[in-house]
Amino acid sequence: HREGDVVEINGLEFGYSRKKPLFRGLDLRIAPGAMCGLLGKNGAGKTSLLRIMAGLLFPRAGSSRVLGLESGRRHPSTMADVFLVPEEFALPELSVKDYVDTRAVFYPRFDRAALDRALDELEVPGGGRLNSYSYGQRKKFLIAFAVAAGSRLVLLDEPTNGLDIPSKSRLRKLLIGSVSEERCFVISTHQVRDLASILDPVVILDNGKVLLDIDLETLGRRVTGTTVAEEPTEGSVLWYERVPGGYHVLEKNNGTASREVDMELLFNAVTQQPQRILPLLEA
Repeated sequence: HREGDVVEINGLEFGYSRKKPLFRGLDLRIAPGAMCGLLGKNGAGKTSLLRIMAGLLFPRAGSSRVLGLESGRRHPSTMADVFLVPEEFALPELSVKDYVDTRAVFYPRFDRAALDRALDELEVPGGGRLNSYSYGQRKKFLIAFAVAAGSRLVLLDEPTNGLDIPSKSRLRKLLIGSVSEERCFVISTHQVRDLASILDPVVILDNGKVLLDIDLETLGRRVTGTTVAEEPTEGSVLWYERVPGGYHVLEKNNGTASREVDMELLFNAVTQQPQRILPLLEA
């Protein structure tokens, strides 16, 4: 146990049917100040794990604690400090003002000025009715509300789905400005490129377990990614993929300086060749 972790999951067992467990002995810690990227293939359990943290699903065995309390107990103090923005959601047919007036009371640190700034940043109109918004606008409104709620744990499930390219850029800027020493974000995505530049640490889920949990500084010291013109010979690099103009290569970083690593390349390498890549990353 690390003192002060926002999320502490130990030996988590969970599944929608007894015959097919989704998580088997999953362990995870998330510290304050993290912008934790939860990566995994479709069906890896990213959404389920977020819902367990939010107290909407319950472990069959093991524990999920948020700010020191079991998330499944849904203690009011925990619920005021957790905000989940699901991938699919329905918003009531209310004006923005009525929505804020009826929902903000559940979040003691809610900041109306922060909401206005976030809506402005994401270019969402502050007036009007929520049911008149497009899907992308509704999603951006809910993300802005999550940021303004002041919760210490913000869970975002596939937040870039349904957003256009300028909106994705604005979302990155908003999230970077919203993380603090007291609060953390857990962001699930399979669109790795959309958010790779802001995620730290990175957690990769596969086969019911945490395959990798690493901060970017450590990652960049262990491996590095480059592009080469010629196809690498077998065994000379850890992993490579064909890209326009050559090959994208993941190789061991033999220097001491931390280098940036392409997150999509890393994800493909780790999930397809774990026995080769993981020992180097976990050394």
